[in-house]
Order: sequence, then C-alpha cells, then structure tokens
Amino acid sequence: MNDSTYLTDPTKGPPLKQLLLLWGLALIIAFIGLGELSLRDFDEGIVARVSYELTQKKGLEILLPTLWDAPYLNKPPGLHWLIAGTIALTKQGATPLSEPPTEFVVRLVPAFLSTLVVPFGGLLQWEIRKGDRVSCLTTSAILLTLLPIARHGRLAMLDGPCLSAIALLWLLIASNKQTPGDRFRLLGLGLTGSCMLMLKAPLIIPASIAAVVPSVWSRELRAWWNWKFSIWLGLGLLPGFAWHIWHGLQRGTQAFWLWGGDGAGRVLFDLGEGSDMGWKVPVIEILEGGWPWLVLWPIGIIWAWKERNNRWGKWALGTQIILVLTILPLKTQLPWYSHPLWLPFSIICSPPLAWLITRENPKGKLGKKLLNQIPFFWIGLGGVLVCLSFLGISGVAQVISPFSKIAFVAGTGWALGGYLLTNPEQEKRQAGAYSLIAGSLCALALLMGSSLWLWELNENWPVKPLAELASKTDNALVFLEGNEERPSLNWYAGKQIKRLGNIENAKWVLTSNPKRVEQMLPSIKCNSIETHEKWALLFCNAKTQ
Repeated sequence: MNDSTYLTDPTKGPPLKQLLLLWGLALIIAFIGLGELSLRDFDEGIVARVSYELTQKKGLEILLPTLWDAPYLNKPPGLHWLIAGTIALTKQGATPLSEPPTEFVVRLVPAFLSTLVVPFGGLLQWEIRKGDRVSCLTTSAILLTLLPIARHGRLAMLDGPCLSAIALLWLLIASNKQTPGDRFRLLGLGLTGSCMLMLKAPLIIPASIAAVVPSVWSRELRAWWNWKFSIWLGLGLLPGFAWHIWHGLQRGTQAFWLWGGDGAGRVLFDLGEGSDMGWKVPVIEILEGGWPWLVLWPIGIIWAWKERNNRWGKWALGTQIILVLTILPLKTQLPWYSHPLWLPFSIICSPPLAWLITRENPKGKLGKKLLNQIPFFWIGLGGVLVCLSFLGISGVAQVISPFSKIAFVAGTGWALGGYLLTNPEQEKRQAGAYSLIAGSLCALALLMGSSLWLWELNENWPVKPLAELASKTDNALVFLEGNEERPSLNWYAGKQIKRLGNIENAKWVLTSNPKRVEQMLPSIKCNSIETHEKWALLFCNAKTQ
C-alpha cells in the first residue's frame, strides 16, 4: 500500500487478496465461542425449531415449514433449509434425531453467510468508486469491525444473511455494463433476489429501490438494460417466486401472512415491542454501534452531497436515504430492524478514512479541516477507554470490571491509531489505520469469546434448568405460570410449554410462586415434584373430598 499510484489506478483490479484476508478475519470473529451460550428469544428459538422439524419431513413436505406441527407463516424457509441441512449432516442423516443439535450447529450457517457482507461491501465500493483501492479496503474493514454486524451475524436470525444478500444485490446492479456478460450478472441478480424472497420477502422491495434509484439517477439503467436481458433476470427470480406460488396453492390465504401479516403489514402498521420509542430505536442503534467510525459519517455525508453529480455520491446518498425512509417510519421497532443501514454507513464513512491515510487531495475536500481533527478525537477517546479499563481492573469501578480488557484493547488501538494518523509519512498513517482496525477487531474477539455478547434476551431467568424440570414429565403437557411463552424454553424442553391460562386444564406447571398457583383455584391441589432455585415443577389435581 505504499505506492499511491497503485492505490488509485483504475486500470488495476480490485484488491482481492486483501479482501479475502479481511473475510478470513470476519470468519474467525464469527466462530469464536459461537456455541457457548444458549439460544435466545424470540428468533433463535423459533428458527432452531422450524429447522429441526424440516429434518423430519420427506418429499415435498420439506417445502412447507411448520412450528410445533402447525403451519409456520412468519418467514420463508430459505435459511431454515440450510440450517436443517447442516443438522442432517452433523447427525449423518439419522431420523428421527435422537437429540437436539448444538447451538454451534444451529448458528453455523447464518454466521457464515453474515460474514460475506465484508468482501461484498468492499467490491461494491470498488464498483461505484472505480480505482480507489483504499476506499474499497476501508469499506470492508469498517464492516468487519462494526459491533452490530459481528454480533447480530452470529445469531440464528435472518438479519445478517439478509445484509449480505443486499450487498450482493447492489454489487451486481452496480457492476452491470454494456457487455454480453451482463446477461450472467442479471441471472446472478435474479438468483440473489430469489434468496431475498426466501429470507425476508418484503425486504427485497426497499433494497431493490435503493439500488435502482442511483442507477436511474446516473442514467446507467437505460444504458445497459434491454428487454432481452429481462429473461435472464426472470430465470434467476423463478425459484423464489415459484416457492411463494407453491406456498399459496398449498396454504391458501394463510400464505399472504408472510407479506402482509408478519411481513410488511405488522412492522408498518402495528404497535409492537419497542414501539414506544419509535424512530429513536434505529437512531440509538447507530449512535451506539458505529464506533469508532461514527465521527466520519457526517463528513462522508458532506462529501457525498458535494459529489452528488458523480457515481459514488449518487449511490452513497441514494442507498442511505431510501433505507432511512424505509426503516425510521416503522411502527414496530426492534434493534435489528436497523441492520441494513450499516451497508450505506460503511460506503459513506470509508472515503474519509481513506483520505486520512493517503491525503491525496489535489482539489481540496469540503470538511478537510474537521477531518484533520478526527485522529485527535480518537486519541482522546482511546485514552478515556484505557483509563476506564484501569478503573475496572483496580476494582474502583466494579461495574466496568467485566469490560476492562475489552476497553483496554480497543482504547489502546484507537489512541495509537489516532496518533499515527497525524504523522506526515504515509507509511505511519497506514500503520495508524491498521492500529484502529486491530484495536476494534481484538476487542470484538474478546467480547465474542466471553458471555457478554448476548445481552438482548430481555429475560431475567435461564431456560435450560427449567427445560430439565419439564423433561421430568416425559411427554405430558407443561404450562408456564406468570410469564409469557419463551421459544427458547420450548426448544430445550423439546416440547411447547405454553403460558398458563386456566389451572383447571393444567396438571404440570412451572412456576416461581407455588402459592399463587394454588390461590388461582382453591379446589386444585398442587404438589412440588422438583425445584431449581426459585422455580418449582408442580403436579396439580383436584382435591379429594
């Protein structure tokens, strides 16, 4: 990276070796401690069970996912099929499965697919900012080191794979040219669309619009598109649409729930969990998860606006604005709904980071004075983190103690990186960028190797001990008193444990308050069969006269 001409020569190809190296680092982060924590609610427990049930099906039945033998209508089964295949491989095709698969097996496929956004994002930047190898690499580096991408991607959820699919979708649209090879790019584009239709079907609409808008704005779509090419696009989309048609034929009007009820309709119009904060949820996610690169984002927006007449500016502004207009108005807001925003975020932040390394600026850059101050901000921020880590290690601030090593590693990398980026020599500035990336990456490795990375359970009690209590009842129905149904508890118990509604219909009850259960209906007598800490497994029947 010492030859500045090589770094910005459009006749050179993209830096594939470096992108593969960054992808390899993403895989390491994705797999560290992947199976050491329990599956979380709601999504992981549901995804695991649907995938597990698919392994028990034969023939065309595998096309129709179920959850506890009832039609599963929340999402298409694209990811579930892949997880089911992994389960079947690890069990060597044995049916029925003698025991549930491990957390590592359930999370393996989504974790792997989620890492693909790292090379895809860099290649996308290469296409829209042709010849800028440094921005290409810094885009992938930012995607590699963002906490939300690393953390959500490790979960058995659809958001990480969806982000990789969006990156590939945009890359294929951006790379189309006036050549015969466009037919194969359009075939790939259609297949990527099919993948999205089998992950989160409604998401394909805003994701496609976000890429089409800058293409139309640049008048590129008219240049390479012709109706003969649409045949190739249609062939690629055929598998995805074919499944939705098949699903509709088999399940009738229920199939529309994927699009209207549990698809776009619920999040657009229904006030669900997190709705009390509304648009503040995605804003908070960006403010919390964008470090240390967040300070580059305002400057990147200024640059994109200044360059709105060139290709990069149109893509940077177009994708960011469309996704913001899609996500902020949602009635139901959950932290992972903002996940698609990280791709345009990285596209916007990487050129300012690249400038800090190369300082190639023949015509001047708007916001350059402010950008020159950012390395000093990183020095200060890193210093604060190091000081906080010492407070935690020394025991002065015990609340910080579990995060002390993470804060020390990140702070050291950021402070040293900021210092080196102020150096007049490009080699030293390049080392500063490495330090920033290494500090974030090592901190992520420490976090993912600990028990701290899974903090959104929204529950204050573990499910595995209760699942063991429920297993004492063999195949009998068990009900949960005083709490909502937890899919992860169902998963580990191997059966559905519903919320207790009517004590008269329940013989086996899990509760943290046995007296309250008896008070619900005096004519019922409940005996404690086994306990775990504050929890008890009760057997209830009518009192003898």
